[in-house]
Amino acid sequence: MAETVGSLADKISIIQLKIYHMNEQLARKDADNCLKKMVIGKIKVLKIQKKDLETELSELFKNLVEGKIKLKVYWQFKMYNDPKYRIKNV
Repeated sequence: MAETVGSLADKISIIQLKIYHMNEQLARKDADNCLKKMVIGKIKVLKIQKKDLETELSELFKNLVEGKIKLKVYWQFKMYNDPKYRIKNV
């Protein structure tokens, strides 16, 4: 599984924000029927995507609890701005 708990939570929150702002577009007084129809279609897609991600997150938790998988820690090895890695003038 390529996704992590954090990446899934991040994607879900971003989609929820998109849904919120799409609903704001529906509430606009100057929004015509064409715009509203397009926005409703996008909201439907976003809700499907959100549900898929929520299902994946639930499955990840289930597999973690059941011991079927373990989370990996990916260490960050950054070299920039670290004086140990600077080339010394010879």
